[in-house]
Amino acid sequence: MLRLYVAGQTPKSLTAFANLKRICEEHLPGRYQIEVVDLLKNPMLAKGDQILAIPTLVRKLPEPMRKIIGDLSNTERVLVGLDVRPADGRERA
Repeated sequence: MLRLYVAGQTPKSLTAFANLKRICEEHLPGRYQIEVVDLLKNPMLAKGDQILAIPTLVRKLPEPMRKIIGDLSNTERVLVGLDVRPADGRERA
């Protein structure tokens, strides 16, 4: 279960969502759920996950919770940050 915090339809927010969708399709096909939270519409939701910068990706489940800040363009960093093994089965260093 992934939650992406954004602030409106900015280029960085749109890039983060596109990168997240691509990574999930390649490495977690059929095993992910993405919720996008627009903090311009719901600013109080930032407090619950202690969001200090945007865009921020929060992996809620499985625990422990993990956060990644930025546009998610570095696939390897996102996979390591989410503690996801690459789809080709290689072990991470």
